[in-house]
Amino acid sequence: MSSDEFLTITDSVGEGFYSEKRSKFLAYAHHVCTIDEVKRIVADYRSKYYDARHVCYAYMLGAERKEFRANDDGEPSSTAGKPILGQINSRELTDVLIVVVRYYGGVNLGTGGLIVAYRSAAADALEHCEVVTRQVEETIVYEYPYVMTNDVMRVVKELSPRILSQSFDNTCTITLSIRKSEADRLRNRLAKLSFE
Repeated sequence: MSSDEFLTITDSVGEGFYSEKRSKFLAYAHHVCTIDEVKRIVADYRSKYYDARHVCYAYMLGAERKEFRANDDGEPSSTAGKPILGQINSRELTDVLIVVVRYYGGVNLGTGGLIVAYRSAAADALEHCEVVTRQVEETIVYEYPYVMTNDVMRVVKELSPRILSQSFDNTCTITLSIRKSEADRLRNRLAKLSFE
């Protein structure tokens, strides 16, 4: 995989399940892009499963995979969030949140049992997800006089960036999104138009 690509999951929620000594672990894998999304989804599960003993989660954000968190929600330290995060890491995924809801079955599982349970539930949720490769993109805003519209569109056609927005006036503005490795090439081509 090139440096401007990353693996994530599609928007459909992957569901997983694990049961051990009457404890039930319900797992949900979501595609997320922001901390706010993470907070909202976790809050939704907390209110939906208000009677559950624990709502643990882990997430990884960003193409560089530098923004992450693991939350044990009252389970012994590193027995829930860390094994969930481990499943995200073992698949090299990002922009992923996995929430695991635990209903206590009356029998303590011990730290080893908890780690296996949370890891297995998270893995099962990811098994029910479609993994996709996405490109790291850069946004480029270019302003130009209206008479250059055909030249700009020729560059857009050749390099195939996504057009995010366009406005036509005496001075036109186009906002483009392109794979990071192609961004300089697009910038240079557009800059050259000004001097042709």
